[in-house]
Amino acid sequence: MTAPRFDELIHPSTRLTLVATLAATDWAEFAYLKDRLGLSESALSKQLATLEEAGYATTERRPSNGRRKVRARLTDAGRNAFDGHVAALQAIVAGPTKPTESPATGS
Repeated sequence: MTAPRFDELIHPSTRLTLVATLAATDWAEFAYLKDRLGLSESALSKQLATLEEAGYATTERRPSNGRRKVRARLTDAGRNAFDGHVAALQAIVAGPTKPTESPATGS
């Protein structure tokens, strides 16, 4: 099991959705990510660049029918960060593991 580690870089909703989408596959085409997240090309490029700078993602430009297509994937570091972030969110949602006294009732 992955140790819970809240990650401020992954946490913003757009980036979290992007990372979750990438975590579900080996590679994802830029056009698919753009449509899935409802982002402009420039906004998606910025999010991918942020993840690449952190070492969480990598992109690849490949020729396809005379055009260059971009695809992206998470790195091992990105997958580990995502898994830790998800574990941290699950721990928050689960709440305390042991009942505590209620300060209002003293019980």
